[in-house]
Amino acid sequence: MQVLTAAIVIFGLLELMNVGVLYLAPGSRKANGVGVFTAWERSKADPQVHQFVRYLVYWVAGTKLIFLGLLAVVLLTGTEQTKTAASGVLALSIGAFFWRMYPVARQIDSDGNMRPVGYSRTLGAMIAAMVAVFAIGAALTL
Repeated sequence: MQVLTAAIVIFGLLELMNVGVLYLAPGSRKANGVGVFTAWERSKADPQVHQFVRYLVYWVAGTKLIFLGLLAVVLLTGTEQTKTAASGVLALSIGAFFWRMYPVARQIDSDGNMRPVGYSRTLGAMIAAMVAVFAIGAALTL
């Protein structure tokens, strides 16, 4: 079970870094900032569109904070069974990325609107690894 706890903590730290980037430096190309999308810079040409894009970025960051708060509660007060169930839910919910977001990211990338080119594959591999860690961890602790 310590492996699941470690995986949740590492995932939480990675997500916390992403929240920091999304709030403080959304245009960054590090820690999954939205600067990898060329549309981020282009949106600045239209202040109304850029405000909307910023709102959506902050919405994502805020949602991640809620998610991180719930994970902290699971880590601090959850039983081993709760942590196992949470890992299974993490695998499923993170895996949902491949249903809608990944096809869009791949299209944006193939259209040449992502920097660096090929970043969608890197993102897909990172997310697949997270899903695998949580799914395998949950399965091994059942």
